[in-house]
Amino acid sequence: MLGFCLAAPLGDALAKLLYGALPLGMLILARFLFQAVILAPMVAATHRPWRVRGRVLRLVVWRTVLHILGIGMMFTALGYLPLADAVAIAFVMPFIMLLLGKYVLNEQVGPRRLIACVVGFIGTLLVIQPSFAAVGWPAMLPLGVAVVFALFMLATRQIAKETDPISLQAVSGTIATVALLPLMVIGHMLEWPGLQLAMPTAEEAWLIVAIGSVGTLAHLMMTWSLRYAPSTTLAPMQYLEIPFATAIGWLIFADLPNGLAAIGILITLAAGLYIILREQATQRMQRSALQQTPPAPPAAE
Repeated sequence: MLGFCLAAPLGDALAKLLYGALPLGMLILARFLFQAVILAPMVAATHRPWRVRGRVLRLVVWRTVLHILGIGMMFTALGYLPLADAVAIAFVMPFIMLLLGKYVLNEQVGPRRLIACVVGFIGTLLVIQPSFAAVGWPAMLPLGVAVVFALFMLATRQIAKETDPISLQAVSGTIATVALLPLMVIGHMLEWPGLQLAMPTAEEAWLIVAIGSVGTLAHLMMTWSLRYAPSTTLAPMQYLEIPFATAIGWLIFADLPNGLAAIGILITLAAGLYIILREQATQRMQRSALQQTPPAPPAAE
């Protein structure tokens, strides 16, 4: 999980370096093309299941569309915002997931966690405010990323028990590549902004390869972490992505959040960690209640 928290913002930083130098569509295509190129041979070599059908296939396609949309919005936001600000705003996703769980999946969510959601949104608004004043509507894009990836996670939860994680990512990368390639060709012919083809320089080509490789590696490390450790242990660690993003943004772009944004990041961190701790406490109480429940008396004959 530590590797993921470092690799994910590093991949975003590479995309930020290339934003404006190459069309956005090429960056998104590279992300999924290398995901397919790296993972498809791994699936074949390990004899993992490859085919998906019926309801699972529909959910995989929907999940892939959401993934493309989320990455496209995030890469666009990085063209305007400091890396740390964009990542911190997108971390409103756990709050959205909590609300979707309550109002869509009818999960039990107590008032303290709902209050923490409100506090987290306030922190996010503090991060957005200076960026919105500086660049306008692009400062809202990470909020869109959060909504899209919350829906992405809901779709993933629906098929997680029915698919192999590495196979799922390989299939998703292949579907995205097959969908994006003709779209890029059509966009180039019709001169659609952002969907045109361009010849990268040697340096840009290496950065394109790095974007796809680092992004794929990040998600593989997250998958492996979930295999070897419980999600309740890993969830708080994901917030380390924000300080890692701050350090990478400072080292590469000399960007640091201003005072108001820094306060907002701290509030968002605190609210998110509180929600995670409350969920862990609730799960422990539920397990304890189940263990203390006396067995049912035998039925009368």
